[in-house]
Amino acid sequence: MATGTRHRVDERDGDPAAYLAGIEALSQRVETPCGQGTMVWRIWGEGEPLVLAHGAQGSWTHWVRNIERLSRHRRLIVADLPGHGASAMPASEDHEGISAALASGLEVILGAKRLPVDLCGFSFGGVALAHLAALHRHVARRLVIVGCGGLDTPMGHPRLGRISGLVGEERRAALKGNLLGLMLHHPDSADDLAIHMLLPTAKAARLHVPPLVVPDRLLRVLPEVRVPVDAIWGERDLPHPDPAAQEAALRSVQGEALFRVIEGAGHWAMYERPEAFEAALLEILAAPLHKL
Repeated sequence: MATGTRHRVDERDGDPAAYLAGIEALSQRVETPCGQGTMVWRIWGEGEPLVLAHGAQGSWTHWVRNIERLSRHRRLIVADLPGHGASAMPASEDHEGISAALASGLEVILGAKRLPVDLCGFSFGGVALAHLAALHRHVARRLVIVGCGGLDTPMGHPRLGRISGLVGEERRAALKGNLLGLMLHHPDSADDLAIHMLLPTAKAARLHVPPLVVPDRLLRVLPEVRVPVDAIWGERDLPHPDPAAQEAALRSVQGEALFRVIEGAGHWAMYERPEAFEAALLEILAAPLHKL
């Protein structure tokens, strides 16, 4: 799974914290300059690089269900985006600052000879990587966006409830309700691991994301992206619903875009339907680069 090791971590072997720690222990951790501190990357596997970027209020753990299988096919370079997880704030709290940290980090990790590479970003991560591809064109070979906002399409209506002051089973029920009100579709998908990850990643996030996405930040930058942009969407994505509307918006500026829908998945499609998501992603990455 990780470079130099073949150990496997099984989610069923322990509690969520132990599972996450086990997955992280198999990675190579790299820190690169970011603002007044560093940006943290974790790397698993070997082969052609694939850069993964998480969503708002997330971290590398947004990809936890995919790391083992995807790392059999690709060298996964997984970011904690600036202002999220263990990464420092960017030099400027805009896409220019975020992109500069991403580009310089990839240059350190890969070197100029290994660029450009494939990029895949979930939600805010897709918007961030689109700006990276537009502002630092030597970095990107192909971009796959997953459930992204910023396409100037109608927003859904997330259902989020109060957490503060709740304890025990009431608190757990509220956390599960919030996952189902935003990220996931099926009740069984809001499991112990998802509940465990929810608040720590949200509390670690310091970057104010909404103005970097809505209403049309992605749509506006896509004409400046000179590489193919493809997409994967959850059929039941709540914050960015109606995959057909998203596909139409994307193809208004990327007419040959590949667009795959994960049946029965909510916004966090790669967590809720990991094997179907991975099959769609690998199919897209294996496809010939389409015309722009």
